[in-house]
Amino acid sequence: MNLNDPLTQTLIFIALGAVLAITVITIVELRTKRQPSIVEAKNKLSIESLNTTQALAERAKQLQSEKEMTLSQKPQKHTRKPSEMVAYTLLLLGASALVISILYSSSILAFIGLGLTFWGALLLYIKPTKYVKASLLDSTALSSLKTIDHIITDLNYRGKAIYLPPKYPRSLKSGTVFIPSEKELVVPPAEEVAKEKVFLENPRGICLTPPGLGLVNLYEKELRKEFAKVDLRYLQNNLPKLFIEDLEIAEGLEISNEGNMIQVKITGSIYKNSCEEARKLSNVCNSLGCPLCSSIAIVLARATGKPIIIEKTQPFEDDKTIEAYYRIIEE
Repeated sequence: MNLNDPLTQTLIFIALGAVLAITVITIVELRTKRQPSIVEAKNKLSIESLNTTQALAERAKQLQSEKEMTLSQKPQKHTRKPSEMVAYTLLLLGASALVISILYSSSILAFIGLGLTFWGALLLYIKPTKYVKASLLDSTALSSLKTIDHIITDLNYRGKAIYLPPKYPRSLKSGTVFIPSEKELVVPPAEEVAKEKVFLENPRGICLTPPGLGLVNLYEKELRKEFAKVDLRYLQNNLPKLFIEDLEIAEGLEISNEGNMIQVKITGSIYKNSCEEARKLSNVCNSLGCPLCSSIAIVLARATGKPIIIEKTQPFEDDKTIEAYYRIIEE
């Protein structure tokens, strides 16, 4: 076979194109297959059927669990394996064409090989990402927040939510928020919290999983740091880049502190709708907080090693900026 013959080179070019076309068709078929849903309804029991306080608490924990799975998957990047298959196929074809072009001194095959190699390397470098729609996040988070608001109202608890720091190594990835029955700020002993009871008697209150726990564990995974081993300055230097560039969940983030008060200003958050809906829930907005404000409270509790409360959250007139004030409780 004479590869210097134009007809032979054309046939080789057609063959390479056919292989590439078959590869692309295979990838399209793989991508159009039905994907499993992110959150499956594991319990069809409706909220109206929850008549007891204990049942409400159990339902809240289940909803939070479902929501945490979605929250952690929302900004998480998923590398698509089919794109890597295309990249490696192009690289292989390009390398083969270049080798043949050198052996038979074919300029056409050399240009074909360079083109295929270039696109293969480009596809391998630029990895596509997949995101969950923000509307799905809002609806999932809102259901559990409404349930928590229902529980607190039913129990007539009037205290502010207290975000508790992890006290034991096994609890570094977990989180607990304690809502006391009275307005007085009373931090429960670590030994009581470690029992993982929903209702506490001394002091009287309820322990729940915070709405932003899934986000916080994602922050640590992205930063490759445990917040329990860093300080406030580290958060001020690294959280803005994480929020704006890495996870792209906000357009701006500023953290400042004065004494035991910490001010956080968030601009252009993708959780804006969740925050707006949370403000309609009297027992949630300035106590437990929306998922994003809750996640920052957990981060601060882990980094400072002290209980944290959300003093207040307020939106700016531009409807894009949210300002949240956190207070460190000295035990």
